[in-house]
Amino acid sequence: MQRFPASISIGGVAISPATVLAPMAGVTDTVFRRFIRDQGGCGLLMTEFASSHGVKAARAARKPTRTLRYLAFEPREHPISAQLFGSDPAVMADAARVCQDLGFDIVDLNFGCPVNKVVKCNGGSSLLRNLPLVERLLREVRKAIAIPLTMKYRAGWNERELVAVEMARIAEDCGLQAVALHPRTREQGYSGKADWTRIAEVRAAVKIPVIGNGDVTTPEDAVRMVAETNCDAVMIGRAASANPWIFRQIRQYLETGRYDQPTERDRYLTMRGYYAMLMERGERDTVGKMKQFATCFTHGVRNGAELRARVHRAQDAPAIQSLVDAFFGKQPEADS
Repeated sequence: MQRFPASISIGGVAISPATVLAPMAGVTDTVFRRFIRDQGGCGLLMTEFASSHGVKAARAARKPTRTLRYLAFEPREHPISAQLFGSDPAVMADAARVCQDLGFDIVDLNFGCPVNKVVKCNGGSSLLRNLPLVERLLREVRKAIAIPLTMKYRAGWNERELVAVEMARIAEDCGLQAVALHPRTREQGYSGKADWTRIAEVRAAVKIPVIGNGDVTTPEDAVRMVAETNCDAVMIGRAASANPWIFRQIRQYLETGRYDQPTERDRYLTMRGYYAMLMERGERDTVGKMKQFATCFTHGVRNGAELRARVHRAQDAPAIQSLVDAFFGKQPEADS
């Protein structure tokens, strides 16, 4: 039997199993989250990050906006955490109150996004260079809401400015109930290797739960991360967009020492199910989401490049669905 935490409690919110779907811009909308939940094995879902300024403005305007759509969720997504980014303590506190009012179980603050347009607005990982402001943000938001507060962050701006342990200690002192660390620096982006020793250092430095994130692509990786870092839970991002079964596979691996690999038919039914959910929702970006999912999901599939090229050229949702039906109809396992 592999050693892995059965559950984690974040301020009284039970997360079982101790696995988390990472927030991913353009990916973890309500459709994708429900899709992951339906596959089984994921303890906590997280939204795409939302601008705190956008959330506050949307509430003041009292009308639907793109920002509020990022925060749309359905009851079966519980437990679920809303992730916010920004740099103004008062605005962030107001946005956190909105998330609490919307019924989220947890609010999470983003101090990790490396994308230039976020960093230029003094959001995401840019705040790793201003720890006094981080502390003000955390204290203001903690006072504003009653539900648990967490943060997701990177190890530092670069290798010369590492703040992983200091950030965690600030979070603990400000009353946060957990932290999630992606141990790359902002300068690294998603290149190179995630240094898990930094997760271990944070785990040894604080008493609140520490969630490890970065370079977990298989169930074996998840178990190894826990063994090497003693983290309390494992967060998975990019690997889940290509392999939505990974949380279920982790559960199988922990229970039996093995796990199922998806067949071609599994992949076909998964794509069909996800596309049906997208089309039922009827958002303006449905075609783009379908293309995006096809790109992520068909790497490693026989003749997948052919399908990706055809999907990319398609102009509407029914055409994409027909292409997927036709493609997998040719696969040997599709009719088994």
